[in-house]
Amino acid sequence: MANGYVSTLLGRRRYLRELSATNYQRREAAKRAAMNAPVQGTAADLIKLAMIKIHRALKEGNYDTRMVLQIHDELIFRVPANEKETIYNLIKEIMENALDLGLPLDVEGGFGLDWYSTK
Repeated sequence: MANGYVSTLLGRRRYLRELSATNYQRREAAKRAAMNAPVQGTAADLIKLAMIKIHRALKEGNYDTRMVLQIHDELIFRVPANEKETIYNLIKEIMENALDLGLPLDVEGGFGLDWYSTK
């Protein structure tokens, strides 16, 4: 923060020029953003890394499963019935190990005809 930016665990930076603002409200908002950015930014880095690894695994495994959509920390796939078990375990393994955070990540998944029915 002393350098005018904060970093994610993977080193991606978010510059916050407002940290030195003379306006109290702007400066305090920048401070809150500075505290939040490393956590949310690292989460974004993690999901992007997982998406890249999953894409590669699907391609290398010659699967018919396709990654369709990302919604925050969730990924949605179109999975043929015959690949359900294999794909679930593959994706769970990749996502839980996409980045070593020093603590275990628990990934949950489900199947349904639409996003809502998987909850």
